[in-house]
Amino acid sequence: MTLRSDLTALLANAGLVDVDIDEAFADEHVRSAAYRRVVAVAAAGESRDADRELVAALVRDPDQLAAKSAVVELVDRIAAKAASPDAFRQWADGILPVADRLPAEGNRAFVRRRVGDWLLYLSVKAGAVPTEAELAAVTPWMQRLLAEESTSRPVLALLAESGHTRKIRNIAKNRA
Repeated sequence: MTLRSDLTALLANAGLVDVDIDEAFADEHVRSAAYRRVVAVAAAGESRDADRELVAALVRDPDQLAAKSAVVELVDRIAAKAASPDAFRQWADGILPVADRLPAEGNRAFVRRRVGDWLLYLSVKAGAVPTEAELAAVTPWMQRLLAEESTSRPVLALLAESGHTRKIRNIAKNRA
């Protein structure tokens, strides 16, 4: 597959006819914006059957920042609508081997870490209270999200005590 054929297929599958293929091919900013739209359409659908192929096309893009960003956006959108941590884990287990084709180890690690963050978030949302070690393993971004959104007093107390940053600890303490 070539970048041009991947772009053409992604845009066609998403029903996006207003994106200039030549411009997207030549300009990574236009392409990145198109990827965000493609991901939004894909994530809004009920079927997850084509997500592996979507990720495979994204990771073939030579602009690895655009590729990683689009994959992370897909992860974020699917996590936001996941019915349970188990359902999200099953979905992630299907796309992570494909995302691992990103050439840079840092990009592969970032995607894996984002999946881990969402798994903890979804577990907390389902009523679980993480251990201090589990909480320490997630990013400050996820800790802040939990501090801002969790309604669990034990989770907020744990964040108030051992959040990565003073801001996270203060948010959790004020909400607890």
